[in-house]
Amino acid sequence: MKPKSVILIAVFIVAIAIILFSVKREETPKTQAVVVGLNAPEFSLSDPSGKTYTLSELKGSVVFINFWATWCPPCIEEMPSIQNLYNGFKDRKEFRMVTILYKDDYEKAMAYMKQNNYALPVLIDREGKSAKAYGVTGVPETYIVDKQGVLRQKVIGPADWNSTEADSLISNLLKQ
Repeated sequence: MKPKSVILIAVFIVAIAIILFSVKREETPKTQAVVVGLNAPEFSLSDPSGKTYTLSELKGSVVFINFWATWCPPCIEEMPSIQNLYNGFKDRKEFRMVTILYKDDYEKAMAYMKQNNYALPVLIDREGKSAKAYGVTGVPETYIVDKQGVLRQKVIGPADWNSTEADSLISNLLKQ
């Protein structure tokens, strides 16, 4: 190989390296861990009527957030106790509950809710942004946020929301 060819190849490799390292790469946003005791992530989601809910607008209320799906047996298992918890606190102005449909068909979910006489607010997370913000790894997952917007409880997996512990937790947060 001629020395002139070696120099041209070296210049070409250096030029490619400079181009590759100078191009700004778009990084995928990292999911931050949602930590009890810190502010809960903001969300902006709509219900079937198109009304938008944001966590910041719910500030001043204790907010119960449940990610669920109709294809999830543990979600279906805990749904009656979530409805009972909702029934017990829904008349309190400073208590709000939202359920967020996770990777599921909205029409199927609404048919399920109607068939079982559930009256829970169901929000649509079509792009999965709120699930990412909360670091959801599966369903069901529940987050309870105090009146100041601080995450006070994170429950991964199904829970019995008919329990005295759940009632006490919500009641105590409402008193604050």
